[in-house]
Amino acid sequence: MAESIRRAAKNSAIVAISSTTIATIVGTLLANPVLAHPPINEQFQQSGPTFPGSLFPFVFICIMCGAISGFHALVASGTTPKMIDKESQVRMIGYGSMLMEGVVGVVALIAAAALPVPLYYDINVALADVGKYQPQLNKLYDDLGLNTPAAKDRMHQAQVESVQHLDLADVEKMVGGEALRGRTGGAVTLAVSMALIFTKALEWTALPVQAVVKYWYHFAIMFEALFILTTIDAGTRIARFILQDAMGKIIPKFGQTNWLPGSMLATFLVTLGWGWLVAGGSITTIWSMFGIANQLLAVAALAVVTSMLVNRGKLRYAWLTLLPMLFVTTTTMYAGSLLIRRFMASDNWLNFGLTLFVMTSVGLLLMMAAAHCLKIILKK
Repeated sequence: MAESIRRAAKNSAIVAISSTTIATIVGTLLANPVLAHPPINEQFQQSGPTFPGSLFPFVFICIMCGAISGFHALVASGTTPKMIDKESQVRMIGYGSMLMEGVVGVVALIAAAALPVPLYYDINVALADVGKYQPQLNKLYDDLGLNTPAAKDRMHQAQVESVQHLDLADVEKMVGGEALRGRTGGAVTLAVSMALIFTKALEWTALPVQAVVKYWYHFAIMFEALFILTTIDAGTRIARFILQDAMGKIIPKFGQTNWLPGSMLATFLVTLGWGWLVAGGSITTIWSMFGIANQLLAVAALAVVTSMLVNRGKLRYAWLTLLPMLFVTTTTMYAGSLLIRRFMASDNWLNFGLTLFVMTSVGLLLMMAAAHCLKIILKK
């Protein structure tokens, strides 16, 4: 009964996420929003409020899930087999899902880039960092012509009711009076942009669609929370299996995933671990090294597939996974080395230790995979 309820709840979550994703894609196509941000923001090209470093290599660990994601590879290895009845369905379920994830990533980028520039930074600059970044923001607004008297006087602008001309006060009023300034992390940015895109997509109906912006906004927040909860659920179960497998090397009984005491202890320890990390109430506790961990998991997945191709005598196809693996390894290891120095300088030993552990583990895995593949190639 409990398993049936869990599956029903998860299926409902999948349907809700899929429906919202389709609605977001269709809404973006109908709204056809103008991208307000410059292709390359020279003011924050070396560092900024969204990531603390230069465009290279940090852009490659910021835009990740929509491009290549180790967490997806880790989760899919356990869930994809449960969704297929025959091998011919693997491509549609596995590869098709990642293509859809890429589409979602593109739509999210469009949504963020369509927000008015001042509104985007009002949301994404932490309150404690406003003074630090204000000179660069003023220069950016000057370069974009947003600090002129005509630009500031909304009564002199065409289409004054258009979402492109909304400021923070307008949007806060439209979403029901909720404070949005300094709400970093991306969740509020996506919710606001989705709400405005849905509104613009329905402007042609001549209905008072701006009156329901707060509905769209809170629906988007709920959707993101649902998305995160399903991710935490999958991640916790996978971490529990891995922990049980590791403990099983010492006490074999723990390696039995159907042994209730072992399952309960492993679940408790994993939940306690991530609960402790977020106990401070701030995503910055662990977020700064999330991109590194995610991309290095992708490196591990690509290394496994490359080794499998070499093992099966399909060396001529190995470059298809080897080249992206080398690229992701280079950019992520370089970004990780920069972050490690920053963690040391700020005495952030938690992130320092976790980042160093992940980088070292993946480095050892790559050396083992390279030695194994080289051994097989030389035998031929």
